[in-house]
Amino acid sequence: MRADFTYLTRFFLILFLFSGTISQAQNVEWLSWEEAVERSQKDAQPKKLFIDVYTDWCGWCKKMDKDTFQNPEVAAYMKDNFYMVKLDAEGKDPIEFQGKTFKFIPSGRRGYHEFAAALLQGKMSYPTVVFLDEKLNMLSPVPGYQKAKPFMQIARYFGDNIYKEKDWQAYAGK
Repeated sequence: MRADFTYLTRFFLILFLFSGTISQAQNVEWLSWEEAVERSQKDAQPKKLFIDVYTDWCGWCKKMDKDTFQNPEVAAYMKDNFYMVKLDAEGKDPIEFQGKTFKFIPSGRRGYHEFAAALLQGKMSYPTVVFLDEKLNMLSPVPGYQKAKPFMQIARYFGDNIYKEKDWQAYAGK
């Protein structure tokens, strides 16, 4: 009886550890802006940056987090090709970039962060994702909710450097 208990305990422990490994593989490592910039400057082969500009009240932002960013294919691809940043468009903390300090601007009921406004080129809609190259130059903001498959097409366009060879219409077959 004792041997059976030990066997079952080991079996469930291994099963538990294995299931934890699987669920971890689907998690995205979100960084702060500062962490992503630091990594891009330290790494011998820096990645591009991906910025998810969101707000706490945005339902589509939450849906994209759950349905798109937690998709195993999306999470794995993004982890391999981008430093991923979550940026609250209404965040209160100042952000330093290219010698400028971007701040929260009280406006209307909520206000906005100047850095989010700069990244979104003044078009404050959520969710919007932004792609930057390895030198932190803007590639493109992409507004709106994206399901996993269309998002992967966009992510590969930038992540695989296809944007250097083809315009979006030619790549997307439009």
